[in-house]
Amino acid sequence: MKKWLLLLVSSILFIGLLSACGTGGKEQGKESSGEQEKVLKMGTSADYAPFEYIDTAKGNEVIGFDVDLAKMITKELGYKFEIVDMDFTGLIPALQSGKVDFVLAGMTPTEDRKKNVDFSDVYYVARNMIVSKKGSGIKTVEDLKGKTVGVQTGSIQEGEANKIAKTVSMKIESRNRIPDLIQEIQAGRFDAAIIEDTVAKGYLKNSSGKLEGHTIPTSEQEAGSAIAFPKGSKLRDEFNKVLQEKMKNGEVDKLIKKWFDQQ
Repeated sequence: MKKWLLLLVSSILFIGLLSACGTGGKEQGKESSGEQEKVLKMGTSADYAPFEYIDTAKGNEVIGFDVDLAKMITKELGYKFEIVDMDFTGLIPALQSGKVDFVLAGMTPTEDRKKNVDFSDVYYVARNMIVSKKGSGIKTVEDLKGKTVGVQTGSIQEGEANKIAKTVSMKIESRNRIPDLIQEIQAGRFDAAIIEDTVAKGYLKNSSGKLEGHTIPTSEQEAGSAIAFPKGSKLRDEFNKVLQEKMKNGEVDKLIKKWFDQQ
């Protein structure tokens, strides 16, 4: 009788153990079935304040207008995202190779770029600015004649400089990052640089009056920023839907005021 009772108790415990294991297996399967939030990788070049940059006084986190815009859109769509920082010239190749899922980097959707990647609607329009040492006398495009002018490699400003060079004789030098352009001006190796105005204003503000800037007339088509995606990515339509909603309800304008009014 005792043996029979012992066998019964052991059987009940064994069945309970199997049930517990079965439940755990289902929960594990749920996690691996893709129901967790998908993590998207955002490519950017964190040298482009206030779009994206690192405030070294506060840490190593990449912050800025584009970062907040990415947070807003991905949260609405139920995605998490992480930032992959690289040189601007590496962003489109990173999309093409699958290293990143989208690019937010103040990138203008030029016809050449559209051949390689897909773009969202334009979310911000800026202007280009000539930056030079205070008192340089460089105020207009014509004043660049005979000067050495810096631009960021692969940027829309590089294309703008090449256009100007067709009518104004000047030497064009490129660097990978914006701080390098500013350093070259301060060292006297560049007479000026062509930089997006919202970015340039931050450097002018921090130059203690040593730099000055003058805006170049630019069309909206040449100065708009959009989000880039791999060709055929379904993310473009998803992002566009949310982007349009946020632009209509004023949330994008709030971000613009937050990041650009302080420049």
